[in-house]
Amino acid sequence: MGREAASGPLLLDTHVWVWYLDGAEDRMPSAVQDLLRAAAASSGLLVSDISVWELGTKAARGKLRVMPSPAAWVERAGRQPGLSFVPLDRPILLGSTQLPGDFHGDPADRMLVATAALSGVPLVTADQAILDYAERVGGFAVVDARH
Repeated sequence: MGREAASGPLLLDTHVWVWYLDGAEDRMPSAVQDLLRAAAASSGLLVSDISVWELGTKAARGKLRVMPSPAAWVERAGRQPGLSFVPLDRPILLGSTQLPGDFHGDPADRMLVATAALSGVPLVTADQAILDYAERVGGFAVVDARH
């Protein structure tokens, strides 16, 4: 899906969520920044609960630093206007195990793809593996957040 074609709610990949809330939007093209702002204005920024898990896991391993702590960062994130969390439910959990074609085994990525596919909401990502999978297999929309 082209950057200009997306409208309505957007599901944020974990790294896009972090970039957006930490003010690192410049890591994304201006067209994607505009989409995020428009989605936020209509309460359409969605973050999967698996991203909370992924953020905590990366912070615990020293691969991501969020201040003052992961719990405080997520609490602050939950108060951001226009942003809401998407719970993991049984259809998403099962769907992540039954993705068509060949996709890598990262559980967070699999659950994000399943969430996008089941909800019909585009996934905003700069993850090349997810972008390639979407192009190769289809079944869900993506917004390319790479420069």
